[in-house]
Amino acid sequence: MKIQERTGAGNNRSAAPAQPAVGERLPAPPRERKPALAALAVLLILVGALGATVLVLRAGDRIEVVRVTQPIAAGEAAVEGKNITGVMVAEDGAINYVKWEQRGVLSKLRAKSDIPKGAVAVGEMFAKKTGLPAGKASVGLSLKEGQYPSDIKVGDTVSVFPVVSGTSTGKGSSGGSGSTSGTPLVADAKVNTIAAKSDATVSTGNLNITLVVPQEEVAALASAASEGKAVVARVSDDDN
Repeated sequence: MKIQERTGAGNNRSAAPAQPAVGERLPAPPRERKPALAALAVLLILVGALGATVLVLRAGDRIEVVRVTQPIAAGEAAVEGKNITGVMVAEDGAINYVKWEQRGVLSKLRAKSDIPKGAVAVGEMFAKKTGLPAGKASVGLSLKEGQYPSDIKVGDTVSVFPVVSGTSTGKGSSGGSGSTSGTPLVADAKVNTIAAKSDATVSTGNLNITLVVPQEEVAALASAASEGKAVVARVSDDDN
């Protein structure tokens, strides 16, 4: 009888509920979610991505425009293969670029003023008709070989000296049948146009050139030019 009671007591002890082991964590309460902050973070990410996309698109928004490769004198046209080429630039609606596909129009227009080498062409540089600068006049000269530098070109700044008959006195330089005076007819003239003269078969080496000169020097220059007694000397050019 006592044995059964002890056994029953032992069974009662084994059926007691198990206690949690020492060191085990109690379950944490669920975290409070903040959907407003999450939405703000997503919005900031989208705004940043959009801004980066716009910058990339703007950086790649380039157009081909006309760039001047040789100086263009006032009154001269821009011609592909002669004094212009194409160059890529960032598009800007505030600048009236001459686009490369519009280059054909430039051959029918004239530069309003001297355009330096390397300049990017804009519409304001050209017009259908151009007037001479104030106080200037255009004078044509017919020159023989030896009366002009062999490397003369449009845009050069030149001086024009009269040819004096007789023996050279050591001043000036020889030209034609006489010598050139040390005092120029025109000290500062701009070469506007150049055209080579030739007969039906061969080039004669003669040139027809047009100079833009001060109005007060026109009479003396025209008189010497009509007699073929003018020698042109280059003093500088636009590349220097």
